[in-house]
Amino acid sequence: MATDTDLDLGPTRRDEQAEVLRQLEEDIIFGLMAPGSRLVEDVLMARYGATRHFIRQALVQLERTGVVRREKNVGATVSSYSAEEVRQIYEVREMLTRQAALMIPLPAEPELIDRLTELQARYCHYGDIGDLRLMHETNDAFHIALFAACGNPYLVRSIQDYMGLTLPMRAKNLADTEGLRISRQQHDIMIALLRGRDSWALAQLCVDHMRFSKTDYLERIVAGGSKARRA
Repeated sequence: MATDTDLDLGPTRRDEQAEVLRQLEEDIIFGLMAPGSRLVEDVLMARYGATRHFIRQALVQLERTGVVRREKNVGATVSSYSAEEVRQIYEVREMLTRQAALMIPLPAEPELIDRLTELQARYCHYGDIGDLRLMHETNDAFHIALFAACGNPYLVRSIQDYMGLTLPMRAKNLADTEGLRISRQQHDIMIALLRGRDSWALAQLCVDHMRFSKTDYLERIVAGGSKARRA
């Protein structure tokens, strides 16, 4: 039988690895590391107090999710996209989102409305206390629960893939007061529309909901280019 001493061994290596990954991902997606920034292993080791092995494993994992890019003779960098790439990515995401929203039967089931209402309350709470990580996770849970109601798991999986691809473009806006206000307001309207029968209004709102982060990222690209030309 395990004793209290046996159980009190501190965090496991897996827990330590997960924490390094979480911290690095947060610093990237919430804008502390700009798109295109080099991710130097020695610097990251000092920043997070982690071994080289843990840092490398974290970079590999973030490369899989598209948050980090690794290139020969360049190393790891925070993923960055051109304005044209951003427009093309969002074109696909908007098409997927619109189709899923149109396929949701209206009026929606009470269970769905209750679930989204609960997630919205948690999202607002985390916003009030400034917990960006839980805001991000709850926001994604809200949208996945919403689109799952379309009844096509393959379509939902595609939407999730593009949510992941646009993560560095959109998560930063959770720390933006105006962006958060608009997001909360639009979530509330989505829930209200689910009680009615206007599928087209719901679909258009779901598409409009993405445009704040898209516009913000495109503006950051332009601002970054202007700074580079002046340097």
